[in-house]
Formats: sequence, C-alpha cells, structure tokens
Amino acid sequence: MKTISQTKLIIFTSLFLLLFDNYTFFNNTINIYNLDLSNIWFLLSLCIVLVSISIILFLLVSSKYTIKPILIFVVIISSLTNYFMNSYNVIIDDSMIRNMLQTNFDESVDLLTLKEFLYVLFLGILPSIYIYKVKLEDISLKDSIKQKLKLFLISILLIIISFTLFSKHYTSFIKEHKPLRYTINPTYWIYSIGNYISKTINSGPVIVQKTGEDAKVIKTTNKQKIVIMVVGEAARADHFSLNGYKNQTNPLLQTQDIINFSNTYSCGTATAKSVPCMFSYYPRSEYTYKKGISKENVLDVLNHTNQIDILWRDNNSDSKGVAIRLPYEGYKSKSKNTICDIECRDEGMLVGLDKYIKDHKNKDILIVLHQMGNHGPAYYKRYPKRFEKFTPICDTNQLENCTKEQISNSYDNAILYTDYFLNKTIDFLKKYKNKQTAMIYMADHGESLGENGIYLHGLPYFIAPDAQKHVGSVMWFSDQLKKDIDVDKIKQNKDKNYSHDNLFHTLLGIFNVQTKVYNKEQDIINSNK
Repeated sequence: MKTISQTKLIIFTSLFLLLFDNYTFFNNTINIYNLDLSNIWFLLSLCIVLVSISIILFLLVSSKYTIKPILIFVVIISSLTNYFMNSYNVIIDDSMIRNMLQTNFDESVDLLTLKEFLYVLFLGILPSIYIYKVKLEDISLKDSIKQKLKLFLISILLIIISFTLFSKHYTSFIKEHKPLRYTINPTYWIYSIGNYISKTINSGPVIVQKTGEDAKVIKTTNKQKIVIMVVGEAARADHFSLNGYKNQTNPLLQTQDIINFSNTYSCGTATAKSVPCMFSYYPRSEYTYKKGISKENVLDVLNHTNQIDILWRDNNSDSKGVAIRLPYEGYKSKSKNTICDIECRDEGMLVGLDKYIKDHKNKDILIVLHQMGNHGPAYYKRYPKRFEKFTPICDTNQLENCTKEQISNSYDNAILYTDYFLNKTIDFLKKYKNKQTAMIYMADHGESLGENGIYLHGLPYFIAPDAQKHVGSVMWFSDQLKKDIDVDKIKQNKDKNYSHDNLFHTLLGIFNVQTKVYNKEQDIINSNK
C-alpha cells in the first residue's frame, strides 16, 4: 500500500467526513440557502470551512501514535451519528449523549437495524480498515511539525478568506440559523461530548444539599393516604382521546372519574433530563444536570417527614438518580416481574403492592411506577398483542420503512395499553375504600412520529416541536380524599397551562406537607388560583 503523510491522511479523512457524513446538514442548509448564483459560492466556501475546521481539530490531537486511533474513532462514531440524524432527524447534543449513556441494553437493541449496520459498515468500518492499514511516512519530528504547522496555517487562512468574502452569509448562518450547526458531522457531536463532560464531571465528590428538612405532615384525618404516581414514557398529549384525538386511545379512563389536564408540558425532551427535572425543586428555566444531582428532590422532602413511606418501581431503564436514596425495585426482568411476554409489562409493577401496603399500614404511602410506556422506536413491542386495535401497524424498529399511518397506529396501540394500565391502577386503589387514595399520571416527554421528517424525541427544547413537549397528564381521587380537596376548582383549572414545574409542589400538597420549600400557588391540587 502506498505511503502517505499524516497531513494527507487528515485531509482525506476530513474530505470523506464532509462528503459522506453530512447529508442532513447539507439538506437542511440547501433548504435555506437555495442552489442559485447568489448562494452557490457561499456553499462552496462553507465546504472549505468545514473541512478546514476538521483538519484543525485533527492536527491539534494528532501524533505518530495517536492519529490512526483518533481518526478511526471519529469515522465510526460519525457513521452512527449520520445514521440517526438521517433516519430520525435527531440532534446529537449533550442531552442526547446523556440519554444514550443511560439507555439500557434492551432499549439499545430496539435501535439496531440493518440500515444502521450498512451505515457503519460502509461509512465506518471500511474506511477505518483503510486508515488502519495505510502506511504513514517515517519522517523526523521536525519535518512532521513543519508539515502540520503549514497545513494548520493554510486552514486558518482559508477560514478567514471565506468569512471575509461571504461575511453577510456567515452572519446569517451563525446568528439566524443556529440549528444548522447542530447537524455538522463530526464537529458538533465532538463539541457535545466536551459539553457533556463539562456539565457532568465535577472537581470533587458531589455534595447533596439537604432540602425541606423542616417538612412535616399536617394530618386532617386519621385515615391512611396512599398515592400512586405513574411516570409515563414518551406519551404525547395529542394522541390521547381524552384530548379529542380521533382514535379512541383512552376508552377505559373515560369511564373513570378522572381529571385530564390537557395543557401539560415537560421539562425536557428526553428521559435523562425530564425525569430528574420533574421531581426537582428547580423549575425548567433553572434546572441543570449538576443542580439536579446536587440538591435533594421532592421524594427526599417527603421522606424527611418520617410520616410517609416511599417506594419506586421501575419498568424503564432506572430512576435517573431520583430514587437513589430511597427503596428501589427494578421490574424489567422475569425474575421480578410476573407479567412478561416478549418483554415485561408495566402492569407487572402492580403485583405485590397489596402486601407492601399491608406491611406499611402505620404511615402514608407514595408509590412511584416508572413505565416503559411508549418507548420508541419499537412501539409494536410496547403492548400485548390483544391491544393491537389500530391497524395496519409498523412491526419493525426501522420507522423509515413504515408509513406514517403504520407508525401512528403502533404508537396508539401502546397508548391504549397505558390506558388499560392506568385504569387497572385506579381499580387497584378503589379496593381501599376506607383510605384516602389517589393516582397521578404524568408523562416524562412526548414523541415525534414523522411530522416534518422528525422521529422519536430528544431535540433541544427551544426547537423541539410540541409533539415532544406536550404530554399526557391525568389524576384520579378517591371519594375519601375528595372530602379534603376542592375537586370542582381542580376541574375548573384542568385546561390551564401546567408543566413538570408543578409536580414538586403538587406531591407535597397532596400529602399536606408543610415546609418552607412548598409553594401553594404551584400546587395543581390546592392552588388558590
């Protein structure tokens, strides 16, 4: 095989990445900057700039012994990011990286497709084999530095010339079309990894700030209170028939005396952010990952009362750190969950709760059930076969091979199963007629089903469509509990704008917890508004 220099290998790799791993970026860019005479030279200069940036990045970290491993790593990861951006229109930012790192094996398997394998094979593995086998020139350190410095300066010069000649275009590109930068491969995912590390890695051990240590329950009755909080997964509000959706996805809930909150919005667009954020003291506008892990959440505050027993059961990946200081039970395996077929079902989390309640009769109880719900892209796996009411379905995880109708039907069948699960939860609580019981359901985020070519979830919040932020939210109260709350007022406010920000105070309010961190006006149940 012909011998080449390190600098040539860097140039070839940078060109390859631009030409074969940036379809999404160029497709989005051309939609804004049409291929006409006024834009064509700018687009060509943009190609030069992107290649130059990649070259600079590789030059800064390259050496005789590191250049090949680095290029192989970047090429393979870029083939994967290319696949996900092209297939689902997702953006690989720091939140998406956190979500991917917290995804368990079963969820990862759902994402594997033949198309993904072909992307990795032709755009990742084959070019990596070439990079691995190619012979590099054996030159002195001095000559190597000269070559790299020369290429570095040329790249900088090309960027400066491009920005100078097309300053108006680049001003527009940078200031007015920021989302375009999110699809540049590989520079944006490399930046996102750095951003993720910056937000995640601490200079020392995490010190968790105590919250609501003054919390105490103000008892208004001697009756035990039992609340089941169901954390939904990827359930968008506009696919609930409770909200006027065309398909009857909530036939059982409609027979219950529930209150449906039609305008509830999530804290994030992915589980890794939304779940810890929704239980956090911080509102969405202030919440960050570091703040979340450094301050106790509402479950901790309830636990401080020593009057409430708390249990978290999980049929999803995990609690995302929310229940780290509390009793936790995983229900994704047959060893724990007694209701499983192709996968373990959400309703299995209800099994054994009677015994738990019997063993904890001296305190109030909060049970959190974290659903598998509508986790995509394999929606057809999220429900038992008997819930396949809406057809035809998409019976594959390769959503790009299905029609929008098939995808939507599969998703709706999963909502139908959630309806069954929530109805079963309510019926479970109804057995405790002499206790004050309630069910609170709130989904963590929504889901895109192919609208405008966007699938799944996880887009940055400010550009994410409503489908990823507008979530299902329902409450049910027993007759005993209704004696202590103003149900009529809650129903009057059911169509008001609520969000995950309200959950912290609502959970405190339903247990009549008195603490300085409680804000009654944010409490959906007890607010005076």
